Amino acid sequence: MDQTTLLTFIAATFVLAGFVKGVIGLGLPTIAVGVLGVVMAPAQAAALLVIPNLVTNSWQLTGPKLKAIAIRLWPMLAGTCVGTWAGAGLLEKAKDGSATLWLGIALVLYALVGLRAAKLRVPASAEIWLGPLVGVITGAATAATGVFVLPAVPYLQALGFDKDELVQALGLSFIVSTIALSFGLVGAGALDLKVAGASLLALLPALAGMWFGQAIRQRISAATFKLCFFAGLLALGGYLVVRTLL
Repeated sequence: MDQTTLLTFIAATFVLAGFVKGVIGLGLPTIAVGVLGVVMAPAQAAALLVIPNLVTNSWQLTGPKLKAIAIRLWPMLAGTCVGTWAGAGLLEKAKDGSATLWLGIALVLYALVGLRAAKLRVPASAEIWLGPLVGVITGAATAATGVFVLPAVPYLQALGFDKDELVQALGLSFIVSTIALSFGLVGAGALDLKVAGASLLALLPALAGMWFGQAIRQRISAATFKLCFFAGLLALGGYLVVRTLL
């Protein structure tokens, strides 16, 4: 693949990933790592995501309830950092794709439960111990796959946030995961100034896609958002499974 074709492919990937993130609040790393994995190693794709992830999640977490959400989620966020740093280097070493396969299967199962209108709820009394556990597992999964979604997304969805609070909480979770993963990538030698420059170039198409996706989300009802949310998870999980098996 020549340089122009590669750059066009990368830009189109980030537009698509940004659009999905704008609509349902997640999907940027899942789609980007999955699609870019066709033309580069997973660790390289994850390194390209650093700046788009930081900026789009900073944009996503803005809102009037950020302080309250951060106070509620800090045990999970601390666990995420611990899990990611403990698993540092796993993404660079990952070869067989088994972690990604199981991640995809879990996403599919969770999405199917959600589409059947099953309501998962976490009691407030359980958050203080369940949050750190979810965070550590999410961090380890992030270190192994470059994707931040499990089990953090089901956990956040089970906390009873409304659609805008959920999107804001996802943004906060993802930005912490991105920062933690960045340190791991630097330590593994997968992120340097050259890669950081390429990551900066990927920002504009990601923002363009996210802007359009957010415009769509603001025009849909809570019920439609829930349908899009779980359908998006189903599609992302199915994609990860198929990509790993083929």
